[in-house]
Amino acid sequence: MNEQKKILLVDDDEDLLEQHKMLLESKGYAVLTANNSALGFELFKNERPDAAVLDLIMEEHDSGFVLSYKIKKDSYGKNIPVFVLTSATYVTGFKFEASTEEEKEWIKCDEIINKPINIEELTQKLEHYFALSK
Repeated sequence: MNEQKKILLVDDDEDLLEQHKMLLESKGYAVLTANNSALGFELFKNERPDAAVLDLIMEEHDSGFVLSYKIKKDSYGKNIPVFVLTSATYVTGFKFEASTEEEKEWIKCDEIINKPINIEELTQKLEHYFALSK
């Protein structure tokens, strides 16, 4: 990585937020954190991160999708990768995906990643999207 990429990380679970922040920082990223979607959107608008990693279930069951939608509707946000993290698959048995262009258009995120996250997988996905934007 030539320049340090800035990642917005939003999760209402303070322990996971800190753990994911430390893991991403260990990979060389600058990490901005927010523990709710309103603060996350404020940080997005003020800091203009290079990517966003959002928890799905925060204040509401769809908070991550709503925040992703707001970011992707922004003229700057539509050009950055937005990943939604979820543990809903383990609770509901329903697997969320955003693998087709139609799903990405409807959900308004680039990837849905099931928790627990694998930091190597997450950084590979981030680097893939960063390479596409060059």
